[in-house]
This record gives sequence, structure tokens and C-alpha cells, in this order.
Amino acid sequence: MRKEDKGAIISQLAETVKQYGHFYLVDTTAMDAASTSELRRKCFNAGIKLMVVKNSLLHKALMSLDVDFSPLYGSLKGTTSIMFTETANVPAKLLKEYKDGVPALKAAYAEEGFYVGADQLEALATIKSKNEVIADIIALLQSPAKNVISALQSGGNTIHGVLKTLGERAE
Repeated sequence: MRKEDKGAIISQLAETVKQYGHFYLVDTTAMDAASTSELRRKCFNAGIKLMVVKNSLLHKALMSLDVDFSPLYGSLKGTTSIMFTETANVPAKLLKEYKDGVPALKAAYAEEGFYVGADQLEALATIKSKNEVIADIIALLQSPAKNVISALQSGGNTIHGVLKTLGERAE
């Protein structure tokens, strides 16, 4: 491969990492052509961009970025596929469907955190997306307001009932 081609691939990989907020490094060595095709189809349907990359080119692309990706460098061995996604937990849920551990998670960068090793798959699957966290916060903030409003409404009905009863009572 020519040096110019390598430079273009490195810059393209760096741009893709910037474009997507999260990515997973996956080992697909033990997969045959049919299962790889099935994985690609599932990734496409889930909104995940799957690429097979050369470790040295990915390493150079990660080094060219502003973020320090050094915790992931040790995972760049063997055959590496990279899954790019905009929602952090989608690839983890997809990988959990495969019970035999193939494809195997090597490492991930999700929600500005590093997850190294296949044992991190469960933690990645339970990560809440930014929109899910915002929805939880809004629900928590609305809960006290709803309680106050319902208390005021029920209190107003109670006071109105007491006043009505007192007004109707004979003196």
C-alpha cells in the first residue's frame, strides 16, 4: 500500500471517530463468511457502522486525535473490527445476543470512558444514553411539582367542602 493511501485511510478513520461519539473494538477472527455477513446486516439495521481495520492504521488515527486513547492501544492485536455508533449501548446489546463469545469485545470507548476486556460487556450494555439520562432527570424534576399540584388541588377541594358544609349548617 502506498504512503498516500495510508495517509488517506488514517485521516478517514480519524474523521469517523470524531463523527461518531462511541466505538467498540471487536475480534471477529473466529467468524466464517456467513456469520460475518449476518453480523454486518444486524449492525446496519441497528445503525452501527462496522469496519475491519488494520491495527497500525487505527493506532495512528487515534494518536492523531485530541483525546488520549492510550488505554485502547493494548487491544490493537490480531484481527480488529471497529463498530461506530451514536448510542453507546447499542453495540453491547448486539454483542450480547451472541452467546458463544464470537465476536468478542476487545475494548470500547463509550460516553467518554474506556472499557477494556470482554468482561466489560455487561457494563456497556447497561450504560444509559444521553437522551435516557435527560428523560430520567426530567421525570425526577417533574415528580415534586406533580405532588405539590395534586396536594393543592385536593386541599382546595377539602377547604371548599368544609366551607360549603359550614355555610349550609343551620345556626
